[in-house]
Amino acid sequence: MKNFHDKVVVVTGAGSGMGRDMSIQLARAGARLAISDVNPDGLAETEKLIADTGAQVHSQLLNVAEREAVLEYADTVAQHYGTVNAVINNAGIAHNGEVESMEFKDIERIMDVDYWGVVNGTKAFLPYIIASGDGAIVNVSSLFGILSQPGQSAYNSAKFAVRGFTESLRQEMLISHPSVKVTCVHPGGIKTAIARNATASGGNDAKAGADFFDKYLANTSSEKAAEIILTAVRKEHARVLVGADAKTLDVLTRLSGSAYQGISARLTKLTERLR
Repeated sequence: MKNFHDKVVVVTGAGSGMGRDMSIQLARAGARLAISDVNPDGLAETEKLIADTGAQVHSQLLNVAEREAVLEYADTVAQHYGTVNAVINNAGIAHNGEVESMEFKDIERIMDVDYWGVVNGTKAFLPYIIASGDGAIVNVSSLFGILSQPGQSAYNSAKFAVRGFTESLRQEMLISHPSVKVTCVHPGGIKTAIARNATASGGNDAKAGADFFDKYLANTSSEKAAEIILTAVRKEHARVLVGADAKTLDVLTRLSGSAYQGISARLTKLTERLR
């Protein structure tokens, strides 16, 4: 997929953040969009912004954790446009909490959206993308799919799982369907609402965590992140690191191996004192 002109591209989690910005940039590139989100107001705003570009857009409320709904959605989009060229499985949520204090339902909720949502979207759209003869599957993992962080075990679990699933899928496509390109995305700190919308358990203060993230860690704009991701998809990259922090910490884990875990634990203790 060297360009997006006249291609049908599905974007989940399009109601805000990177999903919205990727959708708008795709629209400006001439793509035909199918967007979804669980937030009706955010989704409606994205739909309007796309329509303002003159691009075609199909919009539908969707919870990516609901498998049957995702399967039906794929059929709906394919019938609406006649084909599907790409899906960007972007929808995601976050939770702050230590394993000791989290309930099983906290972990399950993150896995349902952040991992199974990606699997559902991939499985639902893959037959259509293969049939298109010129397609791409883009799955959004995270910097936390490369390294782990205290208090992020649920999110780490889901994003590491997305990485493993996507890398295996890419190899399968290289063997059996080379026209389908597969990209795994690892954003670092991006200026989106994901931290502000995160839930928390135990003694974690969700607002304090979001304030710290927004002030010190969210160094890449959502618009820039979208541009980096879409450029990587056009260039058929297997993996894309989004942001200087993602690139730096990827190198750290490669050089230090498991030793990074001790460094991360000490830094976490230090930042807790600064909050």
